[in-house]
Amino acid sequence: MGIFEHGRGALTGTARLPALALVAALAVTFALAASDPAFAQGAVKSVHKDWQIRCDTPPGAKAEQCALIQSVTAEDRANIGLTVIVLKTADQKSKLMRVVAPLGVLLPSGLGLKIDNADVGRAGFVRCLPNGCIAEVVMDDELIKKLRTGKTSTFIIFQTPEEGIGFPMSLAGFGEGYDKLP
Repeated sequence: MGIFEHGRGALTGTARLPALALVAALAVTFALAASDPAFAQGAVKSVHKDWQIRCDTPPGAKAEQCALIQSVTAEDRANIGLTVIVLKTADQKSKLMRVVAPLGVLLPSGLGLKIDNADVGRAGFVRCLPNGCIAEVVMDDELIKKLRTGKTSTFIIFQTPEEGIGFPMSLAGFGEGYDKLP
């Protein structure tokens, strides 16, 4: 079992529901922002090499929420994209990674992650929205360390049990951006 796989259930009790509701709202907001250049341009607070910190005030929220984001497309399929969203919960107790994958992904296979070609594990998909399906993981210190020190990560989705599509993503600037994340 990889870190990516077992980290998802770390939020418990009443803290889990508000945090997940907030993350769901942010995932939708930031995923939509990725497809709307005008919105994304106004929401970018800082750029850290290949990562951006974007902030927005989700409906019903009292304060601005920020996330570290990178969007990529598959090397061999320019029409298939993936967005990675990293954020800290409002209580600062948990760090979450949400990945918005395209519709049509094979849900039971989950989302695979490799860092510098080393298998980290898989995360399950938790729901699909009109703009994509979302996998999530509560990040532990070991995963954050691997993301900070790695050069590239590869997120893997499956459209059939035999066909995986890799999304190489630069980790340049991840550590700096993560440290600046409110």
